[in-house]
Amino acid sequence: MKRVLVAMSGGVDSSVAAYLLKKQGYECVGATMKLYENEIVGQKRTNTCCSLDDIEDARSVAHRIGIPYHVFNFTADFEEQVIRRFVAAYEAGATPNPCIDCNRYLKFERLFRRAQELDCDFVATGHYARIEFQKASGRYLLKKGLDGGKDQSYVLYSMTQEQLAHTLFPLGELNKADVRKIAEEQGLVNAHKHDSQDICFVPDGDYSAFIERYTGKAYPKGAFLGADGKILGEHQGLIRYTIGQRKGLGISAEKPLYVRGKSVRENTVTLGGNEELYSSSLVADGFNLIAYQTLSAPARVTARVRYRQKEQAAVVTPLDGGKVMVNFEKPQRAVAPGQAIVFYSGDIVVGGATICSDGSARGDRKETADLQRL
Repeated sequence: MKRVLVAMSGGVDSSVAAYLLKKQGYECVGATMKLYENEIVGQKRTNTCCSLDDIEDARSVAHRIGIPYHVFNFTADFEEQVIRRFVAAYEAGATPNPCIDCNRYLKFERLFRRAQELDCDFVATGHYARIEFQKASGRYLLKKGLDGGKDQSYVLYSMTQEQLAHTLFPLGELNKADVRKIAEEQGLVNAHKHDSQDICFVPDGDYSAFIERYTGKAYPKGAFLGADGKILGEHQGLIRYTIGQRKGLGISAEKPLYVRGKSVRENTVTLGGNEELYSSSLVADGFNLIAYQTLSAPARVTARVRYRQKEQAAVVTPLDGGKVMVNFEKPQRAVAPGQAIVFYSGDIVVGGATICSDGSARGDRKETADLQRL
């Protein structure tokens, strides 16, 4: 009998994932990752995930379905790999996605090591995604969840072949209504629990206030600039702004203004009209290729530059040093450095990377080849 360590957050998705695996005959071990102390992130105990209520919900579900349950203290790992990266990215002028780092460094790295220590064959989560082994290529493929509204493949693009080979996503072929119905039928305590929203350690969504509390710093004010370099007003600190932002600028103008660029060196924020937010290309770093061993030539894909965005036709071209150049069929609005760009071929995740710059100044286009359908 195969042994599975199931990551249980206290939510309905991971709880049903554990139930389904137990029903399928796996020997399941439930585990909740304690990722941070509320005092560290400056939140009340009742305002965040990883709360005692979440742990008790997960423990209750584990008891009901009859599996052992553990709580792992990964607070030091989470602070180092997620919170500090999050803060550093904002201080560098980027807009990070900490959920991707949490998956990369905690769920599919730190938890994997603990699973091995417990002699588990697999790690399972409640993500809406699918994994399929392709015999022809000998590779594991990451695919979208069948519920398009809940698909979470975007935040999983960093997974390696080794991780995919030892991961189970029991909810990949289900929709959310199915999952709640199963939870109701099994009498799970969290059957009607609301889904978590926003970044777990910043539940109120005020990222700049969190960063100021965490670092103890007061971030200096600076100049709002127009496209012509003229000073339009005073900003309240770079960490308060992201590309495409309109609200909270405090600038009066004849037409709506948006953040179109930031300079950490000059401590300035450049504003412009909506039409100035569009980019036809970008450069991304840290390219992780899943569907193929290598990508040696430009390839046609669809791509997302943010989580819930509709996929856009594009050409991805490999560059040196793990970077890629991406040219879009149609210009994309508010491309933000620090966000992930994830590439697809149909329902298959080709790979992904972290946006590091707008590459529109580079006009070198090459002949492209369509990706072979997998």
